[in-house]
Amino acid sequence: MLQMSSRTSRALLALTLSSTLLIAACGGDKSSTTTDVSTTDALASTADSETSDPADLIDEPTISLPTEMPTELVITDITEGEGEAAIEGSTVYVYYVGVLTQDGKRFDGNYGGDPFAVTLGSGAVIPGWEQGLIGIKAGGQRQLDIPSELAYGAAGSGDAIPPDSAISFIVDAVAIVPPIDPADAPEITIEGAANVEALISEDLVDGEGDEAKAGSNVLVHIIAFNAATGEEIASTWGDPSPVGLLLEEGGSLPGLIEGIPGMKVGGRRQLTIPFADAFGTDGNSDMKLPASTDLVVVIDLLSTF
Repeated sequence: MLQMSSRTSRALLALTLSSTLLIAACGGDKSSTTTDVSTTDALASTADSETSDPADLIDEPTISLPTEMPTELVITDITEGEGEAAIEGSTVYVYYVGVLTQDGKRFDGNYGGDPFAVTLGSGAVIPGWEQGLIGIKAGGQRQLDIPSELAYGAAGSGDAIPPDSAISFIVDAVAIVPPIDPADAPEITIEGAANVEALISEDLVDGEGDEAKAGSNVLVHIIAFNAATGEEIASTWGDPSPVGLLLEEGGSLPGLIEGIPGMKVGGRRQLTIPFADAFGTDGNSDMKLPASTDLVVVIDLLSTF
């Protein structure tokens, strides 16, 4: 299984800003720049964990098996998708199902769950995915028929993928986040101020892409500040991997659920969140935010789906 890394600021934000953790930082020797979600992943590690009954999964496509075992990677675009194509360094958020090419036996998938995210070129997944997801676009559906040499080779993977097995996937891309340079993080100065009575929102940059709406999933970069002192207390920009939030009750802090809708992709918004809609009277000791202290966040909206 994937191992948790020590990316403190990003993991901290993901854990504290979202009560239903959508995307958690992952690391280990195969996931230096990838993110993961709460789903079984046979791509970056082994495939020996239990998988869901396909009958219980939502809209899981059926894979049409090739008539011959692939000796090289075969990429088939079922749906083209729109927007910017994934390149090396892009983070691709996908739903997928994987089967053994020989007999169609399913070994993994996450339809009906949360999207899986991988940064291409990081070495976090098998070569068949690293190569096969280059060029995919948001909304695109792609079949990958992968020879053993670009999958798990002579070792196989647990009991689910025997040695020297070709494997086939259908992958649906729900979002493509272009490569991000930590040097592009905004330089923001916050003046310490008294607590506010209601949410204050200010657009620093107007986006031009899709609009975030209540109930949607969003991918964002966040810089968080102690509103009373102006001190920066956490940031995702150093990773650089975005945080995923669900904009509905229970999916994040109330101030974020209220403050992010209306933003457009490419936009940057500063929110001053009353403590009652942030971490309340307890504050957040991990983030060194005192009790009953407002929170200022600067949000960069990268994608919504």
